[in-house]
Amino acid sequence: MQKDAPGDEELAKGIIGPSGNLRAPTLRIGKTVIVGYHDDVYTEVMGS
Repeated sequence: MQKDAPGDEELAKGIIGPSGNLRAPTLRIGKTVIVGYHDDVYTEVMGS
């Protein structure tokens, strides 16, 4: 996981596809944004 916040352009490249839609499931909890799905990451961020 990356600790430093990416810039707006870098973030958009990672989450927005060519059609303008989100590429993968995207979750925001507070200041944390998770793109994609991985059980371990969701458990770490959301608890058990």
